[in-house]
Amino acid sequence: MEGRPFVRNGKTLLSGIDPERRCQRTADAVTLKDRTLYFCPSPLYGYGLSRFLTRLETEAPGSAILCIEADSELFELAKKNINSSIIDNKRFQLTDACDNEKLYTLVRNTWGARAFRRLEMLRFTGGWQLFPQWYDSLCESLNREITTDWSNALTMTKLGRLYIRNLFRNLTLVPQFPSICNLTFGSSPVLVIGAGPSLDFFLDALPELNDKNHSFKIICVDTCLGALKDRKIVPDLTVILESQHWNLGDFIGCHGWEILKAIDLSSLPVSAKILSGEGFLFFTPWTSLRIFERLKKAQLLPFSLPPLGSVGLAAVELARRLTSGKIICAGLDFSFTHDLNHARSTPGHRRKLNTQTRFQRLLNYAAFDIHSFPVISKSDSSVCSNPAMINYRELFEKEFGGDPHIFDIEGSGLPLGVKTLSIEEAIKELTTELHGVTQRKEEVYSKTTSAPCEPKVRRLCVSNSELISFLEGEITRLEDLRSILTGEIAMDEQRLMVLINECDYLWAHFPDYTGGRTADLQDISFLKRISAEIDPMLKLIRQMEAQNQ
Repeated sequence: MEGRPFVRNGKTLLSGIDPERRCQRTADAVTLKDRTLYFCPSPLYGYGLSRFLTRLETEAPGSAILCIEADSELFELAKKNINSSIIDNKRFQLTDACDNEKLYTLVRNTWGARAFRRLEMLRFTGGWQLFPQWYDSLCESLNREITTDWSNALTMTKLGRLYIRNLFRNLTLVPQFPSICNLTFGSSPVLVIGAGPSLDFFLDALPELNDKNHSFKIICVDTCLGALKDRKIVPDLTVILESQHWNLGDFIGCHGWEILKAIDLSSLPVSAKILSGEGFLFFTPWTSLRIFERLKKAQLLPFSLPPLGSVGLAAVELARRLTSGKIICAGLDFSFTHDLNHARSTPGHRRKLNTQTRFQRLLNYAAFDIHSFPVISKSDSSVCSNPAMINYRELFEKEFGGDPHIFDIEGSGLPLGVKTLSIEEAIKELTTELHGVTQRKEEVYSKTTSAPCEPKVRRLCVSNSELISFLEGEITRLEDLRSILTGEIAMDEQRLMVLINECDYLWAHFPDYTGGRTADLQDISFLKRISAEIDPMLKLIRQMEAQNQ
């Protein structure tokens, strides 16, 4: 069968020689993998789709095909010519959504969270040639979202129980510490400090930081507290986010240091007690839980930040909410060198010095790890990174790349998608005197003003009795749930379902239920696992109740 080829904008999209047969050969040649999303740009008439879907049903029942068309006319062509039996197939989806977020939302809504383990490009036609970079970008973004979704699920499985236990322990801080939205830096420029290797070069070039009356503010991550203290630099705020015990190494030599601290509600509870300065609370929702709604209703939930995964990104987000001035980042490298993983005097660097022997060199062995690879820094030098750091860098650019008030400083770190300043330019921006600037300590803390954070968020002013009342409510729910599961009271499936949903923090970390899967009362294993979670949680909440009485 011969005919005229399908040509558009000088590109041949379909051959004039039996195009349908050619597409069917492509469908037959694909090596199918289960639980794979096949990304098919510009399907045109839909040739080969029927053959491919037939193979999926028998060889890869957990896979699906997503056809996307960026050209509006070709999209209408596809809708009119693709057979209705293909359109109605649950393993098929045709869309013209060319926005990264909308596309991934469509995938989640159509097939559910983490339905696929991987994504592969599948080209039946030459239509992809019309927008090759666009399709490649969408495919890469979608693949990254799938990977991130699985990474988040694994994190939730490993740390979900720890997060909720830390939250209950940190609720005792709510009557003592106000929400972070009560802190304001006005229009002062803010220096956000991470612990990357490039921090040393910047701090060494900025002796003005020893002046307590400088006009700019400093927000640092907890990992670089030691580096700042060694240089006699007092930050205006340190951000504490880590929920695990190794976070304690960040505070070595800092016990009793009087500086302001921003504490995440799911961070390691003992971290809040090491530094002696005033504390502020914020909250990062690690997943969707009903208890968050109850905490908000009881006015026990502090100001909420989006989950960014990295303490460095959280520090930048806090800076953006605390000041209307410029934000300059230093030490947010998302990379490392063969010599250093972090800046001098940070826990990792000190550990290297302490373990140095004739047989143990000061090399950064992470640079030689199997998962590490060379990348080009913003100064065109070769440094090392790994997939986790690359994901954080990409998230930084996604969240902050369009903000003209955020800047980065030149050095060995990766480009962050914001304007890069030289060290001299950064010093000039930071040390320029502000009109009407007050003394540092007088401007730092305002107990009555929440702007520029979010005026609608009220200061947390709760009493111990209000906190105890909330904890007693959780104890009652858990006791009722245990009574039904153990048979102490008659089975009421409707009440059981309500209690299981309300106490979803007991099971949100289960590997087969992470990501929003609904409870299944017919799953006996699920009910037994919930029952095993109740008593340890009851013991913890009763301890918190006793501490506040």
